[in-house]
Amino acid sequence: MTSCLAAAVPGRTLLDPRSFSRFSRRLAAEHRLTHDDAEAIMSDALAFLAACATNTGTPLSPSPRVDWGWHLFLLHTHDYAEFCQRIAGRFLHHVPTENADDGIDASVALARTVAAIHAAGYTTDRALWSAPAMACSGCQNGCHDDPPPDSVM
Repeated sequence: MTSCLAAAVPGRTLLDPRSFSRFSRRLAAEHRLTHDDAEAIMSDALAFLAACATNTGTPLSPSPRVDWGWHLFLLHTHDYAEFCQRIAGRFLHHVPTENADDGIDASVALARTVAAIHAAGYTTDRALWSAPAMACSGCQNGCHDDPPPDSVM
């Protein structure tokens, strides 16, 4: 018996190309990024959110630059809410932690997050995940003071 593993895909596949381009251009302008850097950040932000959608309790944290993409997307509430409903069946809240030092080493948090993104079937840009983790958790699943969602949607 043989099995086929699906190849990992970039997070950018979660949005239509026109929307992805629009968000990437905006991110590039706001943070003075190259086009390629903005696209990499936006793609990994989308992959991060997809991992949050399937995460079942382990806190996930974006890297600082990936968080830029998430914050930009959050400001476009209609697009963000539609995206969340489509990939998660619920709104994925951004819940900053009260304390940046929650006892978890930043490199451990980032490694755990990258592993969750890969387990969800998405690629990451290694250069975006080498900075310390942000003081926030990635979704309702395991955020500080934010219980995981019910297992039945």
